[in-house]
Amino acid sequence: MNRPTIVAVGGFASDVGKTTLMCRILESLPGWEAIKTTRGHYRSCGKDPHACCVSHLLGDEPVVRSGRDQTYEDGKDTGRYWDAGARNVHWMIATEHQVEKGINQALERVRSEGVIIEGNSFTQFVDVDYLIMVARGSDLRIKGSARRALSKASALYLWDEVEQAWAQDSFYCWSKSCGLESLTNGLPIYTRQSFPQLVAEVCRVISPIAGLSRMPGVKPKSCA
Repeated sequence: MNRPTIVAVGGFASDVGKTTLMCRILESLPGWEAIKTTRGHYRSCGKDPHACCVSHLLGDEPVVRSGRDQTYEDGKDTGRYWDAGARNVHWMIATEHQVEKGINQALERVRSEGVIIEGNSFTQFVDVDYLIMVARGSDLRIKGSARRALSKASALYLWDEVEQAWAQDSFYCWSKSCGLESLTNGLPIYTRQSFPQLVAEVCRVISPIAGLSRMPGVKPKSCA
């Protein structure tokens, strides 16, 4: 099977709304699958170990879990993907040095024409067709993996209830002060107000690649 069309959702930092945005896009692309990528380490992450720590899942090889029995848990990111209508969900857990192998193993399991992947680190090893980087304009921070992913970004999404023009001006001032202007200059910026336009642009870009008009029973809701 040929490589699926890939839409990626990355984040400037944690808790910026990546999963919520990903679920909204999944709702607009019925029949697509989803991949959650988790880059773990062998020490405590400093948060609630029952909520987020994956150190006990790490080993000599990356781990890929697929299917509802292995990935559905109410309230967790992968469970939310299922609730948003994903045809199948895969969860890739890997150390820093296993990400390339892990993401390729996850992609080999995808049977749909397209897949939406949440994460930053994997973008260094896989060519994506559309990458959205998510930030909160009211609390702009950026981690190392986001800086690297930003070089491949197609669009930016600011998860704030603000006017579009204010969000753009605020973000560009911040990116200039951080030395990110060369990476963000020219990228379209979307907010919750302009989410329909974002979905329309995603559909415009990926439709010729994914052959959406030829997929029986799979027609993007927002591209009708």
